[in-house]
Amino acid sequence: MVKIRLTRMGAKKAPFYRIVVMDSRKARDGEYIEQIGFYNPVSDPKQIVIDGQKAQEWIAKGAQPTDTVLGLLISQGIIEKKK
Repeated sequence: MVKIRLTRMGAKKAPFYRIVVMDSRKARDGEYIEQIGFYNPVSDPKQIVIDGQKAQEWIAKGAQPTDTVLGLLISQGIIEKKK
């Protein structure tokens, strides 16, 4: 199964995350298929950059976003919140 999830980057106590498309069986920081954005929760304000077109293409192909990535996609207006 293909997932859209976060992979951790950055230094100790200063993380930032890449939003990547990868096989769910791979390790968190393992090999990924494609990077579609990044998320920096440490900066003020929080920095979120996502390629909406690529994200929608992967979701249309059947990729499942994790709960955290789903929240980021909703906050950026890329997908609508389900009722």
